[in-house]
Amino acid sequence: MKKVLAIVLMLAMVLSVVGCQANDNANVEPTQAPAASDAPATTEPTAAPVDSTEPAETKGSVYYLNFKPEADAAWQALAKEYTELTGVPVQVVTAASGTYEETLTAEMDKSSMPTLFQCGNEASLATWGDYCLDLKDTDVYKEMSTDDFNLFGENGEVYCIAYCYESYGLIVNKALLEKAGHQVSEITNFETLKAVVEDITARKDELGFSAFSSAGLDSSSSWRFSGHLTNLPLFYEFRDDNVTSQPATVTGKYLDNFKNIWDLYINNSTCAPSDLPSKTAGDSEAEFAQGKAVFFQNGSWEYNTLVNDLGMNKDDLTMIPIYCGVEGEEKAGLCSGTENCWAVNSKASEDDIQATLDFMYWVVTSESGTKMMADEFGPCPFKSAAEPENVFCKAAADYAAAGNYTVTWDFTYTPNVETWRDGIVAALTQYSAGTGSWDDLVNAYVNGWAVQYQNQ
Repeated sequence: MKKVLAIVLMLAMVLSVVGCQANDNANVEPTQAPAASDAPATTEPTAAPVDSTEPAETKGSVYYLNFKPEADAAWQALAKEYTELTGVPVQVVTAASGTYEETLTAEMDKSSMPTLFQCGNEASLATWGDYCLDLKDTDVYKEMSTDDFNLFGENGEVYCIAYCYESYGLIVNKALLEKAGHQVSEITNFETLKAVVEDITARKDELGFSAFSSAGLDSSSSWRFSGHLTNLPLFYEFRDDNVTSQPATVTGKYLDNFKNIWDLYINNSTCAPSDLPSKTAGDSEAEFAQGKAVFFQNGSWEYNTLVNDLGMNKDDLTMIPIYCGVEGEEKAGLCSGTENCWAVNSKASEDDIQATLDFMYWVVTSESGTKMMADEFGPCPFKSAAEPENVFCKAAADYAAAGNYTVTWDFTYTPNVETWRDGIVAALTQYSAGTGSWDDLVNAYVNGWAVQYQNQ
């Protein structure tokens, strides 16, 4: 089934993706957080304003707990527009990076629960399935162009619908790479990546920049490695073993390959390995945007921020696969998939449920909604979806069109996701600082998986 999904994803990207467009919402400043009694204790949320003179005929309201901090401004602007258009109050609260599950848990304990929330993998569905409305007969579900990335109940219920596809890899500043005397076309596997990276490091004082932006292990950044980078050894192990559902154990067969790329990151970076625990996602992003590094591990969701917010030239940017020394990786494409799935709270009032479904339908069919979705998220699986102009999505499509295999998102199988990842981060932190061994990482990865599988 995973192979089928990968093929569908490649075809969807090839058919849906071309270049990149500025987001008019990027400069909209988020409004104030909701009243203290309703705000999540662990975050600094923002909320869209609502009219104090709500039309008498208006019933229900929307409370969306947003998963992506980088899209907060766009969601706030869209919510405000919808409220002004319809009179329906729409509140958007954005969880701080890396805190979504704990924020969702806290918010679901309140009387004013989210009516729309993120439920992006089987582990999350196991936790929140009782709160997920069956969307099968809704207008927003009928607008979908594929079912391949949705999450279903045992009896075919449509509990969570994917609202975008994404890709991640190594974002490249081609202008800096060329300044260092290299071309993207040189890099086809780990060996050639390593040669280019180490050449840049050897001349970094002369060049004025480093190879990699910081691989920060602060909570705002560590998911890039505890989740996205660990996907590589998971993907290749699961591909070998034809894994199609969550396994009780993993062997760590490809952890030497994980070590290859991690060592390359931390020894050829803008900072010393011992500084990584304090380096944030914002630090890494800024280093790259300011021309201090050639490579930046991140995803297609970074396009709008890098180009429209931080002023990078889209023509200087591309994305290449994360190579780690696996045999045949010359034919690898980008890591592509989604955990971006909407769920509607079945425990909300009927009026709030209907208001939420109406808002979702407007988002995926209106000119304003589809433009925002394309600009912020790239390819979206809806009949009226706008075509994104995102060079990273285009790179994913180009690799797929060339016949390269897609590295699917197998980290979605992770048991007790946050707890398992915490163990990975702790081991990486100690290893990078020289206070721990790689064996600690192997233990966190292999034994940690088995323990969390039993505990879930």
